[in-house]
Amino acid sequence: MNLATPLNRVLGLGSAKGGAEHWWVQRLTAAALVPLGLWLAFALAGLDDFGYATVVAWIAQPATSVLLILAGLTLAYHSYLGVQVVIEDYVHDGAAKVVLLTLSTFAHVAVAIVALFSILRISFGTVS
Repeated sequence: MNLATPLNRVLGLGSAKGGAEHWWVQRLTAAALVPLGLWLAFALAGLDDFGYATVVAWIAQPATSVLLILAGLTLAYHSYLGVQVVIEDYVHDGAAKVVLLTLSTFAHVAVAIVALFSILRISFGTVS
């Protein structure tokens, strides 16, 4: 049973069929962030102090670097998905919606790149 009008069927208007995938990806990233967040909290609590040298030495460890990269990229993507939903649901002006979605995408990509670059720079020992 299709409730779309014949004109809407011809024009391809109607459901984009992307909502379920978006919802699942957001839930999967949230589920991935639970163990990553717990690991990060316990790992930070286990540090002797939060001095620069201690934190840099901790990040330079290979396992720590990999887990921090996973956490950073997953968090950036999860945040992007959430902000996208908020903009799509609450911004009703078409032009403003496009501008905000574009700015949100650029901002989240920038945050992910900065996080990745920072962790890699420390892990490869180019920071003293």
